[in-house]
Order: sequence, then C-alpha cells, then structure tokens
Amino acid sequence: MAGPLLQAWGLGAALRSRAALRPLGLLAPPCREVAGPGSGEAALEENPFYGKYRHKIQELRRSSPDEFESRMEKRNEVKKQPVGYSNQGEFIRCMEEKAEGLGTKTSKGGFTKDKTLDSILNVEMVKEKSAEEIKQIWNQYFSAKDTVYAVIPADKFDLIWKRAQKCPSFLYALPRKEGYEFFVGQWSGTELHFTSLINIQTQGETAPSQLVLYHYPELQKEKGIVLMTAEMDSKFLVVREAQCLANQVQLFYATDHSETYELVETFNHRSSEFKYMSVIAELEQSGLGRELRPGQVSDKL
Repeated sequence: MAGPLLQAWGLGAALRSRAALRPLGLLAPPCREVAGPGSGEAALEENPFYGKYRHKIQELRRSSPDEFESRMEKRNEVKKQPVGYSNQGEFIRCMEEKAEGLGTKTSKGGFTKDKTLDSILNVEMVKEKSAEEIKQIWNQYFSAKDTVYAVIPADKFDLIWKRAQKCPSFLYALPRKEGYEFFVGQWSGTELHFTSLINIQTQGETAPSQLVLYHYPELQKEKGIVLMTAEMDSKFLVVREAQCLANQVQLFYATDHSETYELVETFNHRSSEFKYMSVIAELEQSGLGRELRPGQVSDKL
C-alpha cells in the first residue's frame, strides 16, 4: 500500500500561484479549508490530465472504493508548504516498494520483460566490428522505428550508473500545453522506468510504467559504448516526449555541474529540502523540450 496519496507532495499550493504552472499531475485541492465529501474527486477532475487517466481512476474507484476514498481524504489533509518545497518521505517509501516489484512483476502495458541485447542484436557477430560501425548499425536499425534510442559513451554511462546506485529515483518535468507534467524515473537494474506523478498518486506502487529505457553495457569495456533503446505506452507519450525524458537523464545524472546533480541527491537523501521548481529551471535553461511548447513545435526528436 502506498503512502497517503504521497502526501500530494504539497505541489498544488506551491504551483497554483504561477500562471504558467497549473497543478499538472499533482491532484491538489483548490481550497484546503473546504474538504467536505467529494471535494477530493472534484479537485481531481480539475486536473488537466484527468481525462487521460479517467479509466484507471474510475477502475480503482469501482474495484477498491475504500482505498480510493482513503487516498482522496489523505490528500485533503496536506498542509500548505513554502513555494518549491516538498516533504515527500512517503513518496520515497512508495517508490522503494515499486522498485522491489519491478523485478518480479509480469510486464504490463506491452513492455517486454527481461528485454536482452541478444533479442535485438547478434552480439557475437558485432564484436568483430568497431564501435563506430556498431553505432551506425544501431542507429540505422532504430531510425526506422517509432522509439527512443542512443549510443552512450562508456565513461558517460559509468557516471550515470554510479550515481543511479546512490540515487535511484528522480522527478522529471515534461513540458505540456498547460504547463508541466511531472514524471518519476525509477532505476531497476539497468532499466529506467518512468511513471507520471498523477499515475502514482492514483495507483500507488501498482502504477504501471509508461516509458522504459533499456541500457545494455555488454559492449562497454570492449568497445567503449553502451547501447540504449526504449519502449513506451503510446496512449500517454509520443516519441518526442519520451526523447525529452530520456535526454533529461543525461542532463541530471551525467552533468559536470555539481549544482544540477545536487538536485538528484537532494531528492533522494534530503527530501524536505527538495525544490521541484529548480528542476523546471534547469530544464528551461538547458533548452530541452522546447519543441514541445506551443508555438515552438519542431519535427526533430
């Protein structure tokens, strides 16, 4: 069982004062003083992404009405917090429970369980080729597919991997027409699972992944490269959006700037100090996801 709606993160109160940032995936009540019957559901339906998750939310309401009501009530108990701050210890515990389940649950939503490099590439055959030739083969193969892929230098992945061991989860911001939708990335081995925050808030540790990045270090020592590809739930994400999330992994986990990586450390180890507005600031400064914003649509991934 997840925490009390993950304490709703206190995000709504912090973001409602910013016109560009409506409470996306945050499920915060519009008025904390009025927490009467049904107020939780009303606030939930005000979320601009409610329609996308309506089916799953209604399914939870029908199958476990007591659990659904409990989560709505707990969300209404969240106290107002300073702008940009989040006390999310319950959320961290929820993600730890989810991480334990990732290795044992049958894959949902069309994702491949235990997706191996051998299932994509003849590893023995390509070992005779150079790193550049393997990179060309990988890129050419996936360029014709509607997915995310990359060839990551060994030293960069080594840095990402070491940091992922210490900080296995992080909050990512995806630009949307209405503002930003938050996604949580959780490492499970060399797989990185993404789930929207509203999905976690409504389904807890049982929330299914909506994007999985598969990293293959089999050629890291010999060829100096790590191959990456992905699977995603196309009902919730398109390739450009998935690419934006994948790019943010390198932005936050492979950065040379200590201030940027400190956000990841804070999220994992000093949760009461975590400022999610700083994530948005870093994203905007980097320029990632700019093509997803209205008026700046691009055909590039």
